[in-house]
Amino acid sequence: MPFNDGSATTSDNDKSTAGNAAAQQPLRPHPPPNGGLTAWIQVLGAHFLFFNSWGLVNSFGVFQTYYQDDLLKLSNASDISWIGTFQAFLLVALSVIVGPIFDRGYSRTLIIIFLAQGLTVGLGTGFIFLPSVAIVTTYFTTKRALAIGITASGGSLGSVIYPIVFERLQPRIGFPWATRVLGFISLATLIVSIAVMRTRLPPPKQARALLDLHAFQSIPYSFYSLGLFLSFAGLYIPIFYIIIWAQRHANVDSTLSFYLLAILNASSIFGRIIPGLIADKYGSLETAIAYTLVAGTLGYVAIVIKNLGGLLVFAILYGFVSGAVVSLPSAIVASLTPDMKLVGTWMGQSFFLAALGVLIGSPIAGTSINVPENKFSDGFIFSATLVMAAGVSYCLAKALKTKE
Repeated sequence: MPFNDGSATTSDNDKSTAGNAAAQQPLRPHPPPNGGLTAWIQVLGAHFLFFNSWGLVNSFGVFQTYYQDDLLKLSNASDISWIGTFQAFLLVALSVIVGPIFDRGYSRTLIIIFLAQGLTVGLGTGFIFLPSVAIVTTYFTTKRALAIGITASGGSLGSVIYPIVFERLQPRIGFPWATRVLGFISLATLIVSIAVMRTRLPPPKQARALLDLHAFQSIPYSFYSLGLFLSFAGLYIPIFYIIIWAQRHANVDSTLSFYLLAILNASSIFGRIIPGLIADKYGSLETAIAYTLVAGTLGYVAIVIKNLGGLLVFAILYGFVSGAVVSLPSAIVASLTPDMKLVGTWMGQSFFLAALGVLIGSPIAGTSINVPENKFSDGFIFSATLVMAAGVSYCLAKALKTKE
């Protein structure tokens, strides 16, 4: 019988201990693929989520005009705009809840429409908006801005299709069935997103807090979040009012003025994709600064436009630059977040501030816009000033980020 000094047993125990230790260590996820079928299918699914969130919100201009001229003609522009801004507010504000989940005196008719459109549409779109960009960001690093740009272009495509469908069907089948058709389109396209979208990173074992207030100790992040609030407060004022502005200010007929909104939103499709290509090369924040300052400048130029030609040029240019302004924030916040496991929470906090801007911007501008008297200039100046201030805040965020 051979002599056993215990060394073999010790060696076996060491191997067993090492194996147990390795088994207890969490597996690190593979690096983002930056392409491939699975990654780009996520972009497709997220594209349709944007189609049915921002696509609906950016279509409110056609509802603003319909309500102003028909269903709510006794209400003023500011009161009606609360419907659109509240649904946009919920869309973005719910990010502060959905983000951590992802990481882990008016007329009766006005009140009914506010609840049916402002509240319910806002709640529904709010729960699909942030996951669309948060999932995509985990699949890309080198092509992140482009992927998010393609995703965000779904919002532009939706805001082209939905107003056209509504404008064509509403006179023929009535308001109730026209809105039901919009719902059927949403259902069909959302089924695609449900079928293909998958999270890449495993969920954390411990639930995180709803807020990560330590994020605001990052000064670049704080200035960028302030800029989001300012830009979203001002950016949507011309979009909400472009149809009624064209009709009353430039005497454009109702059909052609409606298509100005479609042209603006169609232009923003390219404004969400092309700047993404530029941002991947030169930086998302740098690209956002340039386009935000141009958007503010166009807001000032708008007050001197008095004819159809000028309106067409404005719609094309403003649609393009506004597309860049609203599509780049996700990539920027991701670049400012130190840990991708917190990206949903950090996005949610920033987007909540942006939501506050959307909520108050157009109604405040509406108090200075007098549609019957054809007075729009004060509202557009207010819009442009807010957007320019956002550009300045972005510049400060960039300067401070560079010093870090």
